[in-house]
Amino acid sequence: MTDLEKTSIEQTVPGDLHLGGLMAAVLAGLVVLWLPAPADLPATAQRLIAVTVVMAILWLFQAVPVAVTSLLPLALYPLLGIVSASDVSAPYGNKNVFLFLGGFLIAMGLEKSGLHRRLALHLVSRVGSGPIPIVFGFMLTTAFLSMWISNTASTMLMMPIALALLSTLRESGKPGEFDRQIAQMNVPVLLGIAYGASCGGFATLIGTPTNVAFRGYWGDQFVAQGYANISAAAWMLTFVPVSLIMILIVGAVLTWRLPRHSPLADLGRNFFRTRLQTLGTMNRSERIVAVLFTVTAVLWLTREPLIFDQFQLLPGWTDLLASAGSQLGIDLSTVPEYVDDATIAVLMGVLLFFIPGEPAENSARQPILTWSETESAMPWGMLILIGSGFAIARAFDKTGLSEWLGGRISMVLEGQPLLVLTFGVCLFVTFLTEFTTNVATLNTLLPVLAAVAVSLDVPPLMLLLPATISASCAFMFPVGTPPNAIVFGTGRVPMAQMARYGLILNLLGVVVITAAMRYWVPLTIDLVRH
Repeated sequence: MTDLEKTSIEQTVPGDLHLGGLMAAVLAGLVVLWLPAPADLPATAQRLIAVTVVMAILWLFQAVPVAVTSLLPLALYPLLGIVSASDVSAPYGNKNVFLFLGGFLIAMGLEKSGLHRRLALHLVSRVGSGPIPIVFGFMLTTAFLSMWISNTASTMLMMPIALALLSTLRESGKPGEFDRQIAQMNVPVLLGIAYGASCGGFATLIGTPTNVAFRGYWGDQFVAQGYANISAAAWMLTFVPVSLIMILIVGAVLTWRLPRHSPLADLGRNFFRTRLQTLGTMNRSERIVAVLFTVTAVLWLTREPLIFDQFQLLPGWTDLLASAGSQLGIDLSTVPEYVDDATIAVLMGVLLFFIPGEPAENSARQPILTWSETESAMPWGMLILIGSGFAIARAFDKTGLSEWLGGRISMVLEGQPLLVLTFGVCLFVTFLTEFTTNVATLNTLLPVLAAVAVSLDVPPLMLLLPATISASCAFMFPVGTPPNAIVFGTGRVPMAQMARYGLILNLLGVVVITAAMRYWVPLTIDLVRH
């Protein structure tokens, strides 16, 4: 079985838990349907809540394969009159689904060429082979990448390296010697990558789309009224420390059960440096994949202009391409708008099917990737899972459920002390974005929260900023964030463990963000109108 081959996403739990999960899901859904609905809640929204509850329970207990549960919106939404078949099916082809597909093709190229093992040995020879340094090493690396490229892209880059490292560690001793230690490390390492991406993403204005959405809304609605614009420097000064605190907390939660003194740590860095030397020089396939891997990262990083504190340091390559086309009389003006990270990922992934790799002994040279290998190794179920998250988000928007929830939270928070307001916003947004697209949710909530802030005469940033940061801190379910879905798709992270760790971290995240808004943010960001 390859490092990237899917397993648990297509499996169910056995016996009583399987039947119990099915019964609990159906019963909970019926209860939601039969409960008296508030007068202002649309009937379609109530049905949507029922289906969402059913799916959440099925996902949690894995009573049926996760991918099967993820197909339910395609059947139940039209049948229950929630949204049309066209509306629910379109999100399954969302551009981010193809970003995952392209990313997995690149990851398969890393694995097929063997480059992932070389990269893993480089990493472990520097951070050491102890479980805790490895977890924190991957978390910090992924978080740093996520400050500058998308959370999805950074997770895609790090995941195959992590899987290769775990396999390399297992093979470092006698058969079975390190199996128990590796089994303990699987979940902390992989969740550390996913959670590190989310925590790193909110540290910069460009790190995640929710930050960009906030800045656009703030600039349009409040800067003209006399409120200060938030520069990239001020944002980093404010939220890099918050990000680091969250990373330390996440790392502590993920590693608290790992042994402080592991036999793996006794191997030492020199052991892995020796293993690295035995690999020899890079072969043709490794060199090609290394180039494509690097080009992918650079294109992701430089697609949009690099702007710091409202000054453009570097133009984006899409803008340069449009300008070059204009000079040559070719209309490429739409390229900056049309090209996305998914474009780059799919292009680089597809190239692996065209470029010949290292020839096998006594056989004709083949491309680095072949379709037969890809078809069997691609986690198709994970792509369906991700699509279902976008379908749920669209239904929340179409039925008015997001707007209704936003109105409810504003009614509940009205008249509360500022600290309670902030805590309530963080709690609400964190758990809502477990099932909705965080950007869509934030776009819905920002005007509602701004109105609440104005009516209560509190600085708008005290509600808008915690909502923005909390939208990046959904740790419980695969559909909560793309990085969660990616690591779940490896088959090495059980849903129950993700939910258990995620619940703890969701609550701790709410506390950290609330405390930061109370004690730290007022020192670094101008909150009042001038």
